[in-house]
Amino acid sequence: MSRIKEFNLPDLGEGLTEGEILTWLVKVGDTIELNQPIVEVETAKAAVEIPAKWAGKVQAIFHGEGTTVEVGTPIIAIDTDPGAGPVDTPSTSGAPGGDLPTPSAASLAAVEVAPAEGAVEPGLIGGPAPGGRTAVLVGYGPRTTAAKRRPRKGEVPAQAQAAPVRPAPAPAPVVTPPAADRNGHGAATPGGPVLAKPPVRKLAKDLGVDLSTLTGSGPLGSITREDVQRAASGTTAAEPLTVAATATAAASFGADREQRIPVKGVRKLTAENMSRSAFTAPHVTEFLTVDVTRAMKALDRLRSRREWRDVRVSPLLLVAKAVLLAVKRHPMVNSTWAGDEIVVKEYVNLGIAAATERGLIVPNIKDAGRLTLRELADALTDLVQTAKAGKTSPADMSGGTLTITNVGVFGVDTGTPILPPGESAILAFGAVREMPWVHKGKVRPRQVTTLGLSFDHRIIDGELGSKFLRDIGDFLADPEAALLAWT
Repeated sequence: MSRIKEFNLPDLGEGLTEGEILTWLVKVGDTIELNQPIVEVETAKAAVEIPAKWAGKVQAIFHGEGTTVEVGTPIIAIDTDPGAGPVDTPSTSGAPGGDLPTPSAASLAAVEVAPAEGAVEPGLIGGPAPGGRTAVLVGYGPRTTAAKRRPRKGEVPAQAQAAPVRPAPAPAPVVTPPAADRNGHGAATPGGPVLAKPPVRKLAKDLGVDLSTLTGSGPLGSITREDVQRAASGTTAAEPLTVAATATAAASFGADREQRIPVKGVRKLTAENMSRSAFTAPHVTEFLTVDVTRAMKALDRLRSRREWRDVRVSPLLLVAKAVLLAVKRHPMVNSTWAGDEIVVKEYVNLGIAAATERGLIVPNIKDAGRLTLRELADALTDLVQTAKAGKTSPADMSGGTLTITNVGVFGVDTGTPILPPGESAILAFGAVREMPWVHKGKVRPRQVTTLGLSFDHRIIDGELGSKFLRDIGDFLADPEAALLAWT
């Protein structure tokens, strides 16, 4: 069996056909272990780390950071038996992206293309698993269609080749970040490669900052935009970034005073989903302003309890609980329009819209209706932290049934949100403000918020939508009394 194996970009599920290489976690010459994360890839769903299919030594990296690669295209070659001696490899042109020479017959004998679906060794990613299942990455689905790739420059089409195995051209040198050390921290070495994403590298180039002179503050010691901005403005980590931000804004526009941002990844999928939903489901939005003073006091009492002192408690927790209890009273709200039928779900996969560096994502808490208040608080904390770290998996963003978007964190009173595809309702939770309010016949300062509920009018009529929104408002007006009455 050939010792050099090519690892193709796997099918990441959800109908995705391509991914952008964000960061290589290994470099040529590194020794890697089975299932060790080797590359971070951004798809239209999220950024995910892909583990190695084999243990061995990295022989070649075929695509650099920032490259968009189609599913099924080789991205890395691994020597699965590095102790067997050197491997004959053809010389390269030495220029990244340049023409690659045709491999010699000796080198072809040592290269093996990753096995096709269903022909992978049992137990490995993509291989057969017990019970006739297919072992796939967590959150990924098995491929149902064969992916096609663009032929490399100078490559002979498969049908014209005499040999059954596709020649694997030796890659041009690729600058890759150093692997993290045992403590999980990476550091740039003087004169060596640095760990930074393509947008950060471009920003550094525009501002004239030498990345090799910086110490990264990001994950695994990576250099972030803030690191570059601080270096450009000469500020320290604790100083404001006003000057750097101004320089960035000025440097990001061309001579025509226009900036062009490619539409791809999460932003592209979000645009497609929102356009499809807006012009498919007939939207109706209703608003309700609520006095949530008692709810805010209830949160304060909850925070003071011994068993809740280490738990992140926010108004969103009570809003989520209100939505889950209101769904039990009006189950039709938690449904999907399926053309000739309406599918009502007994479970609630509660989506929470989150703004990230890569765009808007909506991860969801699976079967949230079965969670206790404490479990719901922990789930919300994990969801937010994972989203901020950019580690939300495609599985966490699929299967949502009902969504909350918290626009109040931006100081916005409310909005008319667009439904995520396949869902029938979405609630906008606005900012909680102290306002004059008539309470017990007198005008007093009270904590007030405004809720905005958008729903699919094919499923939810005005009466149902109004009752659902009213019950959420009643809970937030007096959550303790509602918990006693409704549960």
